[in-house]
Amino acid sequence: MIAPLKDLVVAILTTDNFEQVELTSPKAALEQAGARVRILSAQAGPLQAMQHDRQGDRFQADGSWDDADPDTFAGVVLPGGVFNGDQIRTEAGAQRFVQAIHQQGKPVAAICHAPWLLVSAGLVDGRQLTSYPSLQDDIRNAGGTWVDEEVVLDGNLITSRKPDDLPAFNEKLIAALAKVEKAEAPSAAQAT
Repeated sequence: MIAPLKDLVVAILTTDNFEQVELTSPKAALEQAGARVRILSAQAGPLQAMQHDRQGDRFQADGSWDDADPDTFAGVVLPGGVFNGDQIRTEAGAQRFVQAIHQQGKPVAAICHAPWLLVSAGLVDGRQLTSYPSLQDDIRNAGGTWVDEEVVLDGNLITSRKPDDLPAFNEKLIAALAKVEKAEAPSAAQAT
């Protein structure tokens, strides 16, 4: 069987203290479908994951969202985690990267607390999405419609509430990416 995402490169944007399974599950699903995944943060280097309120494993950011060219990615995944969601929403480089992917009509997938970045990037006005329930006021105040569903697809935005929703989230993500034209692979300089 041909991998539906062969030759696609997908970014995962995160800071320290992301919810581990919200990175590892989509990453594994993407790789199994044939995509190459690049983890981007404020800078290349180690990142600390969380497993709810305890430290999880350490991961490596392949490069910086400031140095990566959004044109070379087929889409972006935003894992949640309270601390990560609160931090990444203040990162202008992460906002610009997500805005660029969104403006190109490519999939932007956010789970749990990650929709905070969508709010701060100005991407929720007039859109329907879901998130961890504590974000619903922020989404509504930014002009979005919050719904309590395991996964919501509104245009190119894919959102889910929590880790229990990952199977449905991953399925929608892969289906959306399968419709994206092949993006040019990032060079080594862009990935570091």
